[in-house]
Formats: sequence, C-alpha cells, structure tokens
Amino acid sequence: MSNEEKAVALLAEAEKKVKSSQGFFGGLFGGASKLEDAVELYIRAANMFKLAKNWSAAGTAFVEAAKIQQFNLQSKHEAAQHYVDAGTCFKKSDNEESVQCFESAIDIFTDMGRFTMAAKNHITIAEIYENNLVDLEKAIYHYEQAADYYRGEESNSSANKCSLKVAMYSAQMENYPKAIEIYEQVAATAIESSILKYSAKEYFFKAALCHMCVDVLEAQRALDKYCDMHAAFQDSRECKLLKNLLEAQEEQNVEAFTEAVQEYDSISRLDQWLTTILLRIKKSMNEEPDLT
Repeated sequence: MSNEEKAVALLAEAEKKVKSSQGFFGGLFGGASKLEDAVELYIRAANMFKLAKNWSAAGTAFVEAAKIQQFNLQSKHEAAQHYVDAGTCFKKSDNEESVQCFESAIDIFTDMGRFTMAAKNHITIAEIYENNLVDLEKAIYHYEQAADYYRGEESNSSANKCSLKVAMYSAQMENYPKAIEIYEQVAATAIESSILKYSAKEYFFKAALCHMCVDVLEAQRALDKYCDMHAAFQDSRECKLLKNLLEAQEEQNVEAFTEAVQEYDSISRLDQWLTTILLRIKKSMNEEPDLT
C-alpha cells in the first residue's frame, strides 16, 4: 500500500467516526471521544499525504482536524496549530488557500490573547504576498498588523523589523511620507540604545533619500536635523554622499550625481532598493526643465 493509499483509507475511517458521532445515539455513545479519534485519523492522513508529497490533500486533512477541534471540541490552541499546519502544506500548492488557513489561525490566536503567535502568522502571510503572490499592498498590511501586535507585547525589536519592511515597500510604491515617518521613528529609537546606535545612520540615510524623491529643500532640512540628532551620522560616508547628491540635485548636475553614487558604490555596494530610489531621483533631475 502506498502512502497515498494509506492516507485515503485513514480519511475514510475519520469520516466514519465523524458520522457515527452525530445524532442522538452518537451523542449518547461517546460522541466526543469519537470526534477525538476522527481528529487523530485526519492528522495521520495529513502526515501520510505529506510523505506522498500531495500537499493539497495534506492541507485539506489538517483543515478538517482543525474544524472539529475549533467548533466541536472547543480545543482552540490545537485548532490554531492545525490551521498553521494546513497553511504550511498549502504554501507548496495553493497560496490563496494557505493565506486563508493562516488567517483562521490568527483569528483564534487573537481571540485567545496570544498576540505574539498572531504576529508570527501575519509575517508568514506577508512573506507569501511578498515572494509568491507579489502583492505589496497586502504584504504591507500584514507587516503593519504584526508590528502592532509585537509593540503591544513590548517586543519592540520584532516590531521595528516589521515596520522597516513597511517603510521599504511604501517607498517602493512611492508612498514616501509613510516611509520617511517610519525610518525617522526607528532611527530615533536606535540612537537611544548603545547596541542599536550604529544602525541609525542607515535609517537616516534612507529617510533622506525618500525626502529627495519629494522635495530637495525638505531633504536638506531633514539632513541637517539628522546630523543634529546623531553626531556620528555627520561623519559617515552616507552623510557625505547625501551632501554631494543634494548639491548635484540643486544644480541639476546629473554627471556629478552619477559620480557620487559610483564612488560610494565602489566601497559599499548598493542594494536593489537603494539603486531603485537613486535612479528615481536621477530621473526626476532629467525631467525637470533647466531654468537658467
């Protein structure tokens, strides 16, 4: 008997247990214990389907187990865990179905006050939208939810990681004010900590670049403010680059802008996000009319 055949046999057995638990006589003769047996059979079937790499069938079996635990046996924690198991299986076969399972788990975890668990599952959904379904708006929404839950639980480091994802994708989608607000908040928090202080320059750097996408004068004011807030930023390569870029932007000097970027990139490689933002700033310089 193959693993798939064993799984199908276990499913049939589970369904029989569910049917025999229903109705008047089912209730009289150990309805609850029959449902517990059915749950166990569904889980065994799901694991057999996993061995057979039939991820969709495995996910469906876990969902059946979760529903019985949630609606019949009132075993909330176990139900949530099996929705997570189902979501993990569906990730390999059906992303939309996967998201629904993780959302079912989140509903239970929030109802139980297990906000850290809810946050972790929001991140899992965000990553599905980020990498598989490529829907950045939905990814942003779930990272925001995760950040809120983490902050409520005083897990500020985890909350900031999620917020930085929101900032990154907001800037990508040209919602610069939102990105600036987050980068500034996280940087302000970082400079208060002896451990995190070093990372503040990266967030000030990104906030200033977002300002440059909107308004060169506002970017200059922001840069001055960041230097006042964080003395170490003033001496950084990032700050030097920003000063050169702002000067080039004010003078509409595309060549000087390109040279400054290339010089920085020769020592500190620019990642995809920085490259995209810098190209947008450069493009905007080309588009603006020369008034001299």
